[in-house]
Amino acid sequence: MSAGDFETAVQLLLNQVGHWEAGRWHAPAKTGGTRGEVVFALVQRLADRAADAEQGRHRPVPRLADTVLPDQLRVMADDLIAADPPAEVLTQATEAVTETRTRL
Repeated sequence: MSAGDFETAVQLLLNQVGHWEAGRWHAPAKTGGTRGEVVFALVQRLADRAADAEQGRHRPVPRLADTVLPDQLRVMADDLIAADPPAEVLTQATEAVTETRTRL
């Protein structure tokens, strides 16, 4: 998959969750945990893939309020694209975003 496919998947997720208020983030996800926990796990995963692409070390993403998660997702997605990862990493990231959408 390409960077464009990844960006499209991220935008679909942002369209789904970008307007949520705290109550919707705290609701249970379909596969366990809260919706906020599921999206935060994706944010961390994208940050880790960007670090790998830059040959840097993994760093924990700060866990802020759930309502900030769309912004964190956008930043981590942009960071991953800027790191110019191999196509395999973009494919894995796109699949992770799509999987997250179905878990919500």
